[in-house]
Amino acid sequence: MGASQPLAVAVGLVAGYLSGQFGIGGGLITTPAIRLLLGYPALIAVGTPLPVVIPTAIAGAIAYSRRGLTDVRLGVAVGLIGGACAVVGAWATTLVGGDIVLILTAALICWMALDMVNLARKPEDPEHVRSAHVDRARSWMWIGALGVAAGLYSGFLGLGGGFVVVPALVRYFGFPIKRAVGTSLVALSLLAIPGTVAHYFLGNIDVGLAIALAIGVVPGALLGAHVTAMAREKSVRIGFAVLLLAVGVLLAASEMGIV
Repeated sequence: MGASQPLAVAVGLVAGYLSGQFGIGGGLITTPAIRLLLGYPALIAVGTPLPVVIPTAIAGAIAYSRRGLTDVRLGVAVGLIGGACAVVGAWATTLVGGDIVLILTAALICWMALDMVNLARKPEDPEHVRSAHVDRARSWMWIGALGVAAGLYSGFLGLGGGFVVVPALVRYFGFPIKRAVGTSLVALSLLAIPGTVAHYFLGNIDVGLAIALAIGVVPGALLGAHVTAMAREKSVRIGFAVLLLAVGVLLAASEMGIV
């Protein structure tokens, strides 16, 4: 079952590039690709992206950190808190089944896309809103809440959590999109580890497929990080929203038997 190793490496390269560009960890691309292009079962598509997230996120985080585009303290905190919750999210997939997980994934991705479009069109926040954003970035309650949400979604949906972290940092913490992407990758470097272990013991990871994907993700992540560092802030926001919407619609259509 599945497709050739070269195709899996190519999927990894694309996922790595988009991960480095948008801070999503790559699972947003690899989950649908494993299901739609490589022909694997739904739960394998949910679990296998997580070990691939780890080298992708590390490579991207280093690239962003060298350009001063990360909040390491916040990223590490979100990653550690989220990592503990990812195990619970992974266990929850066994209760509802892979098809339902993928439909929920598609719905959430589409909602995030529309939210990012609205954020890109908003005028600059007033002073009192910017002050609240700074306070939240220092608040362990807010940081903890983000870590819990990212961890649960990471383990449950197998997407690494970046698609939750990046929009949340932009909307609730007032981060510029590039800094949100870099900080997200720091968090994902840690967040994906417990979820990977949990999904492995649940039998949801195809090790050979994960290795083939991982071969492509690191060079892709470095290239994507370089492109984002050079791009305009608004362009990155719109690109992130378009990516989310395209993947969400395609995944939903597939699971509903439309394509």
